Amino acid sequence: MIIIMEPGVTQIQINNVIEHIHSLGMKTVVNSGVVQTVIAAIGESSKYSTEQFEALDGVRKAERIQVPFKLVSRDSHHNDTVITIRNTIKLGSNNPPVIIAGPCSVENEETLLAIAKVAKDAGAKILRGGAFKPRTGPRTFEGLGKLGLEYLDIARKETGLAVVTEIMDPRDLELVCEFTDILQIGARNMQNFTLLNEIGKTNKPVLLKRGLAATIEEWLLAAERIMDKGNDQIILCERGIRTFDNKYTRNTADIAAIPLIRKLSHLPIIFDPSHATGKWNLINPLSKAAIVAGAQGLIIEIHPNPEKAISDGPQTLNFKNFQQLMKELQVLSSVLAPINTVSK
Repeated sequence: MIIIMEPGVTQIQINNVIEHIHSLGMKTVVNSGVVQTVIAAIGESSKYSTEQFEALDGVRKAERIQVPFKLVSRDSHHNDTVITIRNTIKLGSNNPPVIIAGPCSVENEETLLAIAKVAKDAGAKILRGGAFKPRTGPRTFEGLGKLGLEYLDIARKETGLAVVTEIMDPRDLELVCEFTDILQIGARNMQNFTLLNEIGKTNKPVLLKRGLAATIEEWLLAAERIMDKGNDQIILCERGIRTFDNKYTRNTADIAAIPLIRKLSHLPIIFDPSHATGKWNLINPLSKAAIVAGAQGLIIEIHPNPEKAISDGPQTLNFKNFQQLMKELQVLSSVLAPINTVSK
């Protein structure tokens, strides 16, 4: 349920409503706008009538939220959430799209540093790289582990880029938090509820990828679980889903999910063209399509020699192609900027 306060209410009136909600055993999320304050009551609100809340001093209206993902719903938080990373990177709302780039897997220090420098020079703000890799086959490369995290930390210090890397096991949480700025939850772990619960207890930004065949609601409920534990710094990532025909692409890119998420949720959403397509020559057009559709960032795999990459070579851009894409994205963003300003 959301409680819409009258314009100009006092903090005392707001606090009284919050205390009343808490006394009923529910949680609250407060969205304070310039003109109006909205309080979301999270819990067993079905026990109580809207009239009961409307009788409270300073309340203008109470409405029920019909969707099950109440915390991440735009109904409970009307304004776009903006995630701040390392005090300088703003991801979300109508800020310029944030580009995340790097290898699928961290292979060695030298290659990672070369990638990080190219990524930064081209305009990327965040370095991606897998230290722990969830692989289907038990005898494939599964990452360098702690050594990979240390290489990411070296690259972070040398370039100033923020770092995002995937976490697979709650037991690694403290270690990964030490070396990274954003915790990535991969598609295979979107419904790893133990992991979601533990990450929800941290104050680290989270990049939550959509599951291999997850519905929009399942994806948002995964975000809801994280937020319910206290962490509201969530970045959603559409990375394609497995459908009836993946003969020509690795997954099916669900571009429609981007504007849909922006309508349903206040959380920022980015797009992963590498995993969505599985082919390097489809990354450029799909990246542009995602930005036009409203994606607030991209996460792209790059490598100096994709044909020699330990993992995901076919869906990885070489430096030349990445640099060209970044130039074209800058032009596209400049065209879209006035449109976004008007729509805002």
